Amino acid sequence: LPETSELKVIKYQLIKASTSIGANYEEAQAGSSKADFIHKVNIALKEARESNYWLRMLAALEGEKDELLLLIRESNELKNILGAIVKNAREN
Repeated sequence: LPETSELKVIKYQLIKASTSIGANYEEAQAGSSKADFIHKVNIALKEARESNYWLRMLAALEGEKDELLLLIRESNELKNILGAIVKNAREN
């Protein structure tokens, strides 16, 4: 991506949100309780939603390039997976 001031902010936010997904999911694996596990996976889900938002902003600014559309699709899949984990954990 070009080094414009607008994209610099978006890239920074995207890096923060996307790396937080894995970190929070990793913490969830060592949750001290079921509630703690659900809470941390839910945080990972929120970060996945934020990452998806920043990817969509990039697409709006840079155009819907194939690689970017693939990342958005994968981001949606990750949101669905994390959402299903939260839902299943709450039900069981």
